[in-house]
Amino acid sequence: MITAILDHRTELTLVGARVYSDDKDGVDIGALVGRDPIGVAATSDVDAILALDADCVLYTPRTASVDDVCALLAVGKNVATTAFMFHPRRMDPADRDRVLAACEQGASSVHGSGLNPGNLSGVLPLALSGMSRTIDKITLQERADWSVYESTGITFDNMAFGEPVEFISPTATDFLAFNSSIFAEQVWFIGDALGAELDEVTATVEAVAAQEDHQIFDHLLRAGTTAGQRWNWTGLRDGETLVEIETLWTVGNEYPAHWPTPRHGWTLTVEGDPSMQTHFFSLASFSRAASMAEHVRSANVATAMQVLNAVPAVCEAAPGFATTASLPLIYNATAFAKKR
Repeated sequence: MITAILDHRTELTLVGARVYSDDKDGVDIGALVGRDPIGVAATSDVDAILALDADCVLYTPRTASVDDVCALLAVGKNVATTAFMFHPRRMDPADRDRVLAACEQGASSVHGSGLNPGNLSGVLPLALSGMSRTIDKITLQERADWSVYESTGITFDNMAFGEPVEFISPTATDFLAFNSSIFAEQVWFIGDALGAELDEVTATVEAVAAQEDHQIFDHLLRAGTTAGQRWNWTGLRDGETLVEIETLWTVGNEYPAHWPTPRHGWTLTVEGDPSMQTHFFSLASFSRAASMAEHVRSANVATAMQVLNAVPAVCEAAPGFATTASLPLIYNATAFAKKR
């Protein structure tokens, strides 16, 4: 997000950044991302961030905080986030009320989106529904191997790969429970937006063990510990599955023979009249040579840009929640512009 603003977005001015470690505190934001200094220092001081004159805050922490977002909204800063608040109707009611009160106090709005959860599990199903007469079932499958994802803190500390398989469950840790909840919200989002009248959304996970050791950057994934997680968030009406998000995640690239075998990336299937299917896969380039690190990063870029490109619409939205269903179509009106 920072490099996109500095390199491409002449209409946006970067006025601050919050950092979470002492070694980044006080460092010029440009230097933090390998650019020339811009004369604006990053800070770990939350009060300094709240005091900034900013129209919008891009909120992208590893662990999200409702308190943080409410503080920003209450002082008049709109918030665009990749972390949560994708479908406020199905949020915890107490949290939702707090956020709405902060929006009212600051005359501000908040928008949550990204890739998945986000565009592929929100915008794209709604867009395809525009070509439907009726829909029987919507399924989004995500297939990814995380072996080349260098943020091992997320892979092992948060997602609990490398833990005993019997440990993995939708409520095993606060992070796994949070992560499960935002995908469940997306199932509710599709169902609510398209009139499914779902009775419930269930969450299940199957963990599978590694057959051998795998060195994943600085972390050793040991044989016998969790190397695969198959999550299913299922929206049911009268016991019938109408909406489902399935993620097939591995580390070490061992793939269980009994799992479904979609292509890597995201496959959205609409069964109905007519039935439709679309596959999304991001790379650094389909025409030039690129490193694996660049290819892996491309999905992060897509996640970030879905939110960055929404900033003007979020700032113009009425106070309160601005969702992918209520905002206008988000697109990059300067996509072909020359780099600064």
